[in-house]
Amino acid sequence: MTTDLIQIAPQAVPVKRPDWLRVRLPAGDNYFELKRIMRGHGLHTVCESARCPNMAECWNHRTATFMILGNLCTRSCAFCTVPKGKPLPLDGGEPEQVAEAAELMGARYVVVTSVDRDDQPDGGATIFAHTIAALRRRIDGVQVEVLIPDFRGSDEALGIVLAAAPDVLNHNTETVPRLYPVARRGSRYERSLRLLERAREMAPAIPTKSGLMVGLGETFDEVVAVLGDLAAAGVDIVTIGQYLRPSGTQLPVARFYTPDEFAALKREGERIGIRHVESGPLVRSSYHAHEQTQAFRGRVRPRLGFESRA
Repeated sequence: MTTDLIQIAPQAVPVKRPDWLRVRLPAGDNYFELKRIMRGHGLHTVCESARCPNMAECWNHRTATFMILGNLCTRSCAFCTVPKGKPLPLDGGEPEQVAEAAELMGARYVVVTSVDRDDQPDGGATIFAHTIAALRRRIDGVQVEVLIPDFRGSDEALGIVLAAAPDVLNHNTETVPRLYPVARRGSRYERSLRLLERAREMAPAIPTKSGLMVGLGETFDEVVAVLGDLAAAGVDIVTIGQYLRPSGTQLPVARFYTPDEFAALKREGERIGIRHVESGPLVRSSYHAHEQTQAFRGRVRPRLGFESRA
């Protein structure tokens, strides 16, 4: 592969954000109460660590995405602001802290994600499973969506999470394969696809989900090709959103997609066979996750139970 195919050149002149793409600043009583709950329980959220543009809206609706396994990531994705470095030992009390905080929030649908923990033999899968169990013990009828790392391709780690029976299993593909060497250092497109395929094989009743960013330098056709790969892997729900550079140290925005282009990607994904596609400038994997799952469940196959082949 030639260098010019994988590099994303810095913009000599920054791409101007469209006037119609505006984000609310964090404020409001619910926002500050959730911040107090998170800090009081020593917890982290991907909303804060990744500087999500929807944090003001979500927190004011008392929803947040918990980030477990600490706040230091062992990988260095070039689009992400989550701190990188040598992580601290795992906290065995974290699952109960997450469950208690979710209960205080009044949460009925909880999204749990994590940093990458390549230093752990199971990639942190056991803590994911314990967190699902803790949430179910504390909150009657809670639904839990997990957004997991690739666990370095370990079927055993994936099986640990699936055995805890999350309501949705999410793993983000993030971008097109050509841009992985720059945007997702330490990850592999084929490994992410295989994880989603194996999740479908191991637990066919658990819906699978994946997310994509656009605007990093990919072509429209490359995005459509990824949608085809996700459909072939049996993925049920796909989110597509505009990449927004969190700070001056991350990759630059190559271009902003128009609302018409997002609508076209949604049509393409549904034409290809993905059951639910959420596509728009501010769409994120966890944004309105409950509504995404509800929209999908009108078409979901009956629950058949867990079939582990790990």
